[in-house]
Amino acid sequence: MSKIEEAQAAYQNFTDEFQSVILSTVSEENQPNASYAPFVMDEAKNVYIFVSGLSPHTRNLYANSQACILFIDDESKSEQIFARRRLTFDCSASLIERETSEWNQIADRFEERFGDMIQVFRGLADFRIFKLTPHEGRFVIGFGAAYQITADDFNSLKHIKG
Repeated sequence: MSKIEEAQAAYQNFTDEFQSVILSTVSEENQPNASYAPFVMDEAKNVYIFVSGLSPHTRNLYANSQACILFIDDESKSEQIFARRRLTFDCSASLIERETSEWNQIADRFEERFGDMIQVFRGLADFRIFKLTPHEGRFVIGFGAAYQITADDFNSLKHIKG
């Protein structure tokens, strides 16, 4: 198997290893914020987060729809701390309107994945579901092993050579 084929295989299932995503947002005052949120992902690589309106990242997504998300291997799984496997996507965030069929379908997916706690969130008026639509990404699996992901095909990697 070639290096690109190995990278492609690792990429296809990488997000399956995670229940939450690291989320980077920017406030109306251009202040960055790092946070995390449990997520579900669809087949087009759109990431959905179910978040409280009281959270800074939620206010930031209302003010600035641009976000970056990160999936990264746990430090304990990494042989080299400088070369942890990681996947980033630059995204645009859009609010899914409450009680629409799309909102209910996504909330159902959260409930299937995370259990009864989602019933509580569904009943809290301040909880929102955002769709994070990726524009491009990068998958890094080691030194000299970085791959670009573009919007024209989120299932394919292109080796970044520098």
